[in-house]
Amino acid sequence: MASEDNMKSATQTYEGFVGLMKWGTIASVAVAALVVLLIAS
Repeated sequence: MASEDNMKSATQTYEGFVGLMKWGTIASVAVAALVVLLIAS
């Protein structure tokens, strides 16, 4: 079984990864929308 410190570290890493994926997705959608608007004009 994993130690308490190991679980804290893993949880922090997972939360950081999920946050990065969330903001990365938002940024990618924003850039894609900007590109589409630039191409359409």
